[in-house]
Amino acid sequence: MLLIGAGGIGAPAALALASDDRAGALELVVVDDDVVELSNLHRQILFGDSDVGRPKLRALRAALAARAPELAVRTIEGRVTPTTAAALVRDADVVLDACDNFATRFLAADVAHLAGVPIVHAAAVRFHATVLAISAAGRPCYRCLFEDLPTGDAPDCATAGVFGPVCGVAGAIGADLALRVLFGGHDPFARVHTYDGARDRLRSVAVASRPGCALCGAGANIVDVDASRYVLACDSGYE
Repeated sequence: MLLIGAGGIGAPAALALASDDRAGALELVVVDDDVVELSNLHRQILFGDSDVGRPKLRALRAALAARAPELAVRTIEGRVTPTTAAALVRDADVVLDACDNFATRFLAADVAHLAGVPIVHAAAVRFHATVLAISAAGRPCYRCLFEDLPTGDAPDCATAGVFGPVCGVAGAIGADLALRVLFGGHDPFARVHTYDGARDRLRSVAVASRPGCALCGAGANIVDVDASRYVLACDSGYE
C-alpha cells in the first residue's frame, strides 16, 4: 500500500492499519517530506511533543514499530510530483491518498487510473470529511465527481482549518476501504463516504460514472501525465 502523506489523515490511517490483525501481511510505503510541527499534533495522532522538529517519516516509522513490529514499513522522503508519481504508483497494489492539496490529489488520481491501480482518496477540511475508493478499472473515477482543479482560492486545512477528529474519521475510513481492496470484503467502490463533524452524521452515497469525464469517459483526453496540468502540486504539504 502506498500512503501519500503522513499528516492529519495519513497518521490515523497508518495507526488503523497497524492495529489491524492483517498488518503482518501488509507492506506500507509512505511518502512525505515534512517535519512534525507543534500546531499539528491535535490531528497527527502518531506524534507527540518529543517529535516536534523531527521528519514525519522518522517519527512515523518509530511509532509504528512500537505498535506493530510485524508491519513492514518503507519510507520515501519526497513528494508525489509529475516526475515521481508514475514510479511510485505502479508498484502499489492500492494507493491511499492522504494529501492536502488538490493538484497532488488530481495527479494521484490520474496516474492511478492510467496505471490501473486502485486508489482511495481521503480528505478533510473544517468539519467535513470525504472518502472515495476507485477501482482498478477506474469507473467511476475521481474526476467523475470533481472534474478538475478548482480555480481561484480553494479552502484547505492551512487556510480554512480542520477539526482534528474529522481527520481521524477520514483516515480510519480510508484505511478500511484500502484494506477491503487488498483483502476483500464488502465492495468498497462507487460510493462516496462523507462525515459531517458538526452534526455527527456519516453518509454513504452511490456514485455513477460521468459520460463526459476527461479521464474515464468515452472521449477521455487525459492519456498521460502533462506536468502543466498539475502546476500547484508542490505548493503545500500533506497536512
